[in-house]
Amino acid sequence: MVSAEHFDRWYADRAESTQADDLVRRVLGLPDGLESTSLLGGAGLDEVVAFLALAPGRVLLDLACGRGGYGMEIARRTGCRLVGVDFSPVAVEQARQRSGGDFRVGNLTATGLNGASVDAVLVVDSLQFAESKPDALRECLRVLRPGGRLAVTCWQAAEPVDEQVWGPIRELDLAAQLPAAGFTEVEVADRSAWRAGERRLWEEALAVPEPDPAMVSMQQEARHVLAGFDRKRRVLATAVKPR
Repeated sequence: MVSAEHFDRWYADRAESTQADDLVRRVLGLPDGLESTSLLGGAGLDEVVAFLALAPGRVLLDLACGRGGYGMEIARRTGCRLVGVDFSPVAVEQARQRSGGDFRVGNLTATGLNGASVDAVLVVDSLQFAESKPDALRECLRVLRPGGRLAVTCWQAAEPVDEQVWGPIRELDLAAQLPAAGFTEVEVADRSAWRAGERRLWEEALAVPEPDPAMVSMQQEARHVLAGFDRKRRVLATAVKPR
């Protein structure tokens, strides 16, 4: 499993890069200033915002938030209060410096939050990093208030038995895991339209000349991802905590 120390270095490089952030925002259609740490594009973000149905006075947990860009944008649009949790201290400090908001060190299975303390949980492209996917989903359920909503974006193996897909991705089966964790109103839907933007992002990353350290890392990831691109499916999962 990828360590927090690995991501600390990754975020430190990203803070010094304009190439990577500018490319991601342009290709994925994200708002100006949004510091993404994943591949959720503008259309997907709009869909997530609509589902979470937040408003002033409500609380959003952006879990595995990285630099907090998605949660900050949702808070800006809806007026909700934002809590961000990530296992990288460097990412958490960057998020705090940018917003002054409530960002904390924690992880997918141990957020450190009180039970029934948030109205919505967002997990963007990071559930695969949980050592136990069921434990991570149960933690989401625990911190949600009754009737609270969960949105997860991720990838799943196109063929669950395909051993060429990274093991932590193969472990994801949200259609089964979300109900088993106690969620209701579960919907797990393919978002193949998002994939075109992802492929274009990786291809354009490889074409960047004179890459800075963050872009070098992105190019390395691009080669790996593109080699097995069609072995994964893009998924948006939504669910509700029972009342």
